[in-house]
Amino acid sequence: MNAPAIPSNTAVSAAGLELSYGQTRILKGIDFSLRKGETLALLGPSGCGKTTLLRLVAGLLAPTKGQISIAGQHVAGEGTFVPPERRGLGMVFQDYALWPHLTVGGNVSFPLEMRGVGKAERRERTMRALDRVGLSAFSDRRPSDLSGGQQQRVAIARAIVAEPQLILFDEPLSNLDRELRENMVGELADLIATLGLTAIYVTHDHSEALTLADHVAVMRGGLIEQLACPDELIERPATPAVADFLRLGRVAGIERRGALWFFKDSTVALMEAAADGPRAADILIPTSGISVSADAPERLCAVVLRSQFRGDGHLATVSLRDLPSFELQVLSRLKLRAGETVGLSIDATQIRWFPETADTSKQERLENV
Repeated sequence: MNAPAIPSNTAVSAAGLELSYGQTRILKGIDFSLRKGETLALLGPSGCGKTTLLRLVAGLLAPTKGQISIAGQHVAGEGTFVPPERRGLGMVFQDYALWPHLTVGGNVSFPLEMRGVGKAERRERTMRALDRVGLSAFSDRRPSDLSGGQQQRVAIARAIVAEPQLILFDEPLSNLDRELRENMVGELADLIATLGLTAIYVTHDHSEALTLADHVAVMRGGLIEQLACPDELIERPATPAVADFLRLGRVAGIERRGALWFFKDSTVALMEAAADGPRAADILIPTSGISVSADAPERLCAVVLRSQFRGDGHLATVSLRDLPSFELQVLSRLKLRAGETVGLSIDATQIRWFPETADTSKQERLENV
């Protein structure tokens, strides 16, 4: 069978990619294609398969089925397996993997030394890589003399010094404290864009993925649940599982009885229903579509459970008075106190309706994580 043609601007692609250990399927059919100069984020909780997928692209694992191509060359699948050192890759690891006994320059030049590049050329290319990440003045320092953010940039310089066609990032910010991590996300995004890198970036952090990536693959149980640009993920999550994982609001099952939609298995009505249409549905009630209102219908009376301040107001968690197990989050200008009773108004135009064919088993898997 002939392999499908790969467009010339494709940096990396996978088709029908599977990995099994014995009877256990880790990846269950992965397809994606990434163009040169773009970043793909693999987003999902621990155990979803994102790091395994990265290792397959890197050549640290071989697929059970399917193909991987890098820069138009098949590197894995159908009897082909190109080792990592011949795939033209750079990698930035979770712990940076810097050698403490080497200087910053020594760490960056090491990949060139392993390739047999001469000393003068190594020095020139090392300084060029350090200059691109803003660390040319630190060549003679030890990694232990640098901050966490600076060490990360050394790791990036080492990854780009051989001018690879693809950079793989394996949760590179996870070892930083929260404040530094938030600062470094924007810096790393700027660096990737400035250097024109093609990258695959593994993370479990929503904000990292949405800030850094041109495309985000939300993974669940060895599958890609949705692959889309960040704006589309936020505006049009494909399944209840994606919406719930991205914390876009409250996913709920509803059912039509007469002229009203009720929350599933309850007597609490949400809103009016048209006479035709489905009898049941899964919906997303976005946080932005919920507000505290004195004119709210009696059926949407809620009790405040807790409240915390955010930069744009107070985010309160509330439960419906007649359905205490059902919690919602509402953003309020004023602080709402625990135990306080409030009325909720829900903007029906902001509700996201999922197709009836949505795989609810995926949602169940998400809730069990």
